[in-house]
Amino acid sequence: MKILLAVDGSKPSLAAARLVVEHADWLREKPQIELVTVHLPVPKIGNMGAAVSKTQIEQYYREEGEQQLAEAKKLLERSGLAYEARVLVGPVAETIAKHAKSASCDLICIGTRGHTGIAGALIGSTAMKVLNLAEKPVLLAK
Repeated sequence: MKILLAVDGSKPSLAAARLVVEHADWLREKPQIELVTVHLPVPKIGNMGAAVSKTQIEQYYREEGEQQLAEAKKLLERSGLAYEARVLVGPVAETIAKHAKSASCDLICIGTRGHTGIAGALIGSTAMKVLNLAEKPVLLAK
């Protein structure tokens, strides 16, 4: 089984990581984990390229993404579960659903609320969008 585990460094996303770790033994075989975080694109501003290079923007995405992945990586490493970590850029829910499909994931696991603040009052706007967009089952971790 291949599980896309989406994290953003928040407590609910780490709850999703713990859920995967704690229940991995329910599966016949150890799951393959696609550990992803999604960064919203930096807004395009006229002549921004004169001040900030594409390489600098990519480095920014990579550094921010690594911070968001760090705790989930530690959990997975301590559990002995293998994973592929990726920092993706794009609209969050759409990018998660698209990556799950392109990576042939069988399940998406995501926290119910992340860094979206008040917009994610009940389930969370990102989790709800992923639930609506995904073609595969979505496991929501509270």
